[in-house]
Amino acid sequence: MSDNAIALVRQQQGLFADADQPLGLDEYQRFTARTDRNERSGIDGLGFVFLGLFGEIGSLLSALKKKQRDKEAFVAYHDEVIEELGDALWYFSNAARRADLPLEQIVRSVPLSLADWDYAGKSGATTFVDLQQHEAPFEGPISGDIVERRLLALAGRVGVLLSDWAAGEIRENRDRLSADLVEIFRALLMAADDAQVSLDLAARKNVVKTLGRWPDKETWGPLFDEAFPDYEQLPRVMEVEFIERTVGGREFVVMRYNGVNLGSPLTDNRHEPDDYRYHDVFHLAFAGILGWSPTLRALLKIKRKSQPDIDENEDGARANIIEEGISTWIFNHGLRHSEFRNVGSLDYGLLKAVHELVRGYEVERRPLWQWERAILEGFRVFRELREHRHGTVKIDLNRRSIEFRESHG
Repeated sequence: MSDNAIALVRQQQGLFADADQPLGLDEYQRFTARTDRNERSGIDGLGFVFLGLFGEIGSLLSALKKKQRDKEAFVAYHDEVIEELGDALWYFSNAARRADLPLEQIVRSVPLSLADWDYAGKSGATTFVDLQQHEAPFEGPISGDIVERRLLALAGRVGVLLSDWAAGEIRENRDRLSADLVEIFRALLMAADDAQVSLDLAARKNVVKTLGRWPDKETWGPLFDEAFPDYEQLPRVMEVEFIERTVGGREFVVMRYNGVNLGSPLTDNRHEPDDYRYHDVFHLAFAGILGWSPTLRALLKIKRKSQPDIDENEDGARANIIEEGISTWIFNHGLRHSEFRNVGSLDYGLLKAVHELVRGYEVERRPLWQWERAILEGFRVFRELREHRHGTVKIDLNRRSIEFRESHG
């Protein structure tokens, strides 16, 4: 996501007085408080936070290992390091907050007693930029032996923290906890400096990522086709009937809209039946909640031909194939996880992968929380269709909703 998009999110969410200013240490820490979903408050939730921090440092080491192994073939190294470093900052800031330790207070102790590091940051730093006062722009992340040693040292410091916590040595000893956190932050800063990574960039991208998943306020954004002629718009309200039939011992599903069949009858296309024949419900969920479905546009024959580039690129065959691929992938993933019954949120890795698949298309602008809503709602209606074997699915693009109604016949 671009710097302009980051600034826009900051302005929309009212996080900071000036969206163009460097991100403040304590204001970022306040942000972690607002986006903390840990049900255990205060110091009682520290164990979970420490595990999260250790996991993110492990992910940084994993990224470095892949870079050293695959070299230039690992093209995602830059983005992965920035993302994992931002996640590590989030967990670290959260841990310090739960221990009533402001980041600025921790940072004041960072430059002290360093035997092997020429600290280049600003004394009394209040922003992430202050911490790293480099004359030249950052060129990283880079890899190599020095970065490897720094990351291993960082992992070791976090390991000491976990050991101290498990032994019960820091729960009631704020000074010991503070000392551990100072050592971790010093090691993190040294690793970032040697890897040529901007902590300010990592933290700001983490703000965007976090708000994309858990926004302060749900803002849906305009529908993609609202500026097009009405005959090129997806119907704002649709009721589609799903009818299951058996012919010659084979079960198939027909979709009917306004008395007309949509597409061809669908079977499961698999030796072992799994009700994939109902998977078009996911295309309806994407349309109803995201306002996007090249597949549904093709079935309804309402491509946006008034703009040839949109017709070719957004409503064309490739976009259709991508949507079909996403539908099949999440369908298979959902079946392995009990069709997401009693699930309130999806794994971030799943949502991130879906977002990567639509990179470069208009629906990339939809944040992860909207994708999560579309997938979970699609599975909710799929489960009802699977139970009743016949029913009507209604989508409402104005309300961003999808509903099931049982029918007979």
